[in-house]
Amino acid sequence: MIRVLLVDDHAMVRAGLQRLLDQKADIVVVGEAENGPDAIELAAALNPDVILMDVSMPGLSGIEATRHIMENGTRPSIVMLTASNDRRSVVHAIDAGALGYLMKDAEPSALIEGVRSAAAGNAPLDPRAARSLLDSRRATRQPALTDREQEVLLWVSQGLPNKSIASRLGIREKTVKAHLTRIFNELGVTDRTQAALWAKDNL
Repeated sequence: MIRVLLVDDHAMVRAGLQRLLDQKADIVVVGEAENGPDAIELAAALNPDVILMDVSMPGLSGIEATRHIMENGTRPSIVMLTASNDRRSVVHAIDAGALGYLMKDAEPSALIEGVRSAAAGNAPLDPRAARSLLDSRRATRQPALTDREQEVLLWVSQGLPNKSIASRLGIREKTVKAHLTRIFNELGVTDRTQAALWAKDNL
């Protein structure tokens, strides 16, 4: 069971999210917070698996609350849920420790899958937020990839799994994984989707 904490300063938003999540047998809402300080307190008390965190709240913002929660050591999977894909907000949220960034106008199915993805340790990112993040990383740093890493990245952008990439390049799957680890670090991304977006714009 995925235990979720909802954080939003609007009661109607929290109620709508709870109705949506309560329909799923593998998800349970364990608490609600209407501001940053309450979110920090409940995160420590309830130890949720996933926190859906609003970015803009009066007083302590969702980004600052995320930073406090991550520093307190509980380290749940925090997914920012907001109406804005402002580049600065996306970057600051990820830097604060958020695992994902979803938009409030997303399809309900995308939100559900985002919660499940975050609970599994993956990074759910709305494509618009991912683009903002990549644009920011690209503007501040030009990655240096070897020819082989660029080959691996090109196949990733085509949707090939590691085993197929290894076969095409005549290398071991373990070697592909090692290349991907360095590619992710070099690009400043956290998953294949972000890497693929970068590749399509830059290779």
